[in-house]
Amino acid sequence: MLSQRTIEVIKSTVPVLEIHGTAITTRFYDMLFTAHPELLHIFNHANQKQGKQQTALANAVYAAALHIDRLEMILPVVKQIAHKHRSLGVQAEHYPIVGKYLLAAIKDVLGDAASEDILQAWGEAYGVIADAFIGIEADMYEQAKSQAGGWAGFRPFRIIQKVKESDVITSFYITPLDGGALAAFEPGQYISVNVQIPGEEHAHIRQYSLSDASDKPYYRISVKREDAIADRPAGKVSVYLHEQKEVGDILPISAPAGDFTLDQQDSRPVVLISGGVGLTPMVSMLNTLAVTKPARQVTFIHAARNGQLHAFKQQVETIAQQHSNLSIHWCYEKPNEQDLTEQAFHKQGYIDLNWLQTVVPAKEACYYFCGPVPFMKAINGDLLEWGIPAEDIHYEFFGPAGSL
Repeated sequence: MLSQRTIEVIKSTVPVLEIHGTAITTRFYDMLFTAHPELLHIFNHANQKQGKQQTALANAVYAAALHIDRLEMILPVVKQIAHKHRSLGVQAEHYPIVGKYLLAAIKDVLGDAASEDILQAWGEAYGVIADAFIGIEADMYEQAKSQAGGWAGFRPFRIIQKVKESDVITSFYITPLDGGALAAFEPGQYISVNVQIPGEEHAHIRQYSLSDASDKPYYRISVKREDAIADRPAGKVSVYLHEQKEVGDILPISAPAGDFTLDQQDSRPVVLISGGVGLTPMVSMLNTLAVTKPARQVTFIHAARNGQLHAFKQQVETIAQQHSNLSIHWCYEKPNEQDLTEQAFHKQGYIDLNWLQTVVPAKEACYYFCGPVPFMKAINGDLLEWGIPAEDIHYEFFGPAGSL
């Protein structure tokens, strides 16, 4: 428990963190990686270069300060981050290192404004928060290892099939190299893939949603190739997987993780909304429902730029033909000539509330969505405007957690 004095001091830093939070976390990562370059094997370099990780950490530190007297308020975020940490292989011994350089960065950025009282209070608070992470992650590591078919760390899997799903998305079907059992997973969860790209000094770890149901003799991930756009560089791992990894090659992966999962005990209608590669966890949810809850009413809505970039279209349409309780709706931002000729979509442009209200048969439902951040902000705003309760709205960020 934190002392009242510590809580008061931490609370006093909230305005400062709101202004200087990103500067502090940027400096923190600079200092951390200079002193411990081996940690670059864990962190996503692309998120570092784009500033996403720095912003996400700044938001987390700010939230911790804001709710320091009610840390239970941030427990859902702690668990979400802990899932990512377990999937990446973050260990208890990493936390003192992080704490050391986080305090050093606060002092470095704030200078004399970071008094001894402030540094001592943040040191105490960090210790409490770190202990919470360590405890939760220890339980997650044990659960991942002890479950049927489970394992610790990264387990080698062999690619048994590689399937092009669209112009930019390719699926990889993988099975354990040791021939052992597969751990079950919840629809919506992800795995981490650890690759050592030839010529690269550090390993690269990326997290990809499992895109099929859990009752299969394989795992499937469906990876979008991230090509260079303007000043954004190409995705090293996605391009490497698309261009270099073939059937027979090995991919080390961690056990399934993540808390963005389908509530299979809820019998109410469910609405699955996706944009771009955000459909991968939605397809996992849909494939699971088709087998385990075939009577549950499902509305599947997907937005793509055009038909060439629309993955899993035929598979989803086949399921719809077999399940009268499933309705599907395609929204193409810029349909091509073939899309127009074949009338291959239901709406042109963007998903909006007026259209949603015409295709969702029952407002009282559970809503799950995933896609690019602007897409998710729009969907979240539409659902809230419609009056959907926040507890019925579920979403997942690909990459560092953000805010809608």
